[in-house]
Amino acid sequence: MVDSTAPVISAPPPAARDVLELLKPITWFPPMWAFMCGCISSGESLAERWPFVILGILLTGPLVCGNSQAINDWFDRHVDAINQPDRPIPSGRIAGQWGLWIALGGTVLSLLVALVAGVWVFAATCLGVACAWAYSAPPFRLKMSGIWGPGVVGLTYEGLTWFTGAAVMSGALPRAEILIILVLYSLGAHGIMTLNDFKAVEGDRAMGVRSLPAMIGVDRAARIACTTMALPQLLVVLLLVQWGYVYAGLTVAALLAVQLGLMVRLLSDPLRHTPWYNATGTSCYVFGMLAAAIGLERAVGL
Repeated sequence: MVDSTAPVISAPPPAARDVLELLKPITWFPPMWAFMCGCISSGESLAERWPFVILGILLTGPLVCGNSQAINDWFDRHVDAINQPDRPIPSGRIAGQWGLWIALGGTVLSLLVALVAGVWVFAATCLGVACAWAYSAPPFRLKMSGIWGPGVVGLTYEGLTWFTGAAVMSGALPRAEILIILVLYSLGAHGIMTLNDFKAVEGDRAMGVRSLPAMIGVDRAARIACTTMALPQLLVVLLLVQWGYVYAGLTVAALLAVQLGLMVRLLSDPLRHTPWYNATGTSCYVFGMLAAAIGLERAVGL
């Protein structure tokens, strides 16, 4: 393992495949999905705004989300040396200060692209980029907190990207119903992010990261995560029905019922079943987002 913290001025540029690995394309799906939910919920025609849709997908996925991964890996390189030493930076495949330069360059590029999409998208991107740096970098380093860390990730991955999609389509501040639903799904995503912390409990404890499973144990953290995921969705169901979007509300309710059944197995052995739940229960969560977005979209034509 190469010491990536050393100021190696002559370090060669990293290979494209290593930069792509640093940006973690697999993590781009959640924000791009939320962006599409935002586009749908706006009620605007995708065909008429397709250049902005493509721009938004690029912005929320490879640019802002990918850049957040680069920021995180640069400031988390000491933890990764314990938990995942084969990653590009601790392994030395991205050497010297290249990890930092990639993070800074990605930040500037994200803001420049957001300028093209309008003032509300630019404002959301500014907040998203600020959250990415505050999550990983000193002095804030919000990822050290089991409360603020997952909250910031949930806000940026689900809420801000949903907001971006709606703002890209309408060119204005999204209507109140959309804002309420995206906030609720952002809150629920806190639980999903808490489950993601289970894979690094030992490394977090060694490095002083105060994730919920590291602080209170996996079993209690799993119960809190399940409650955090379920309650906002229940409010989404009640609001959708109250607003008259009954079919959308019933669809979200059915998906929530499936999640509750899956949570029973998750809680029986959280460490063992979390990967399984992420592939099943979390899928139901994101399909519920789509159902809510379709309900909101159809409301425009009422």
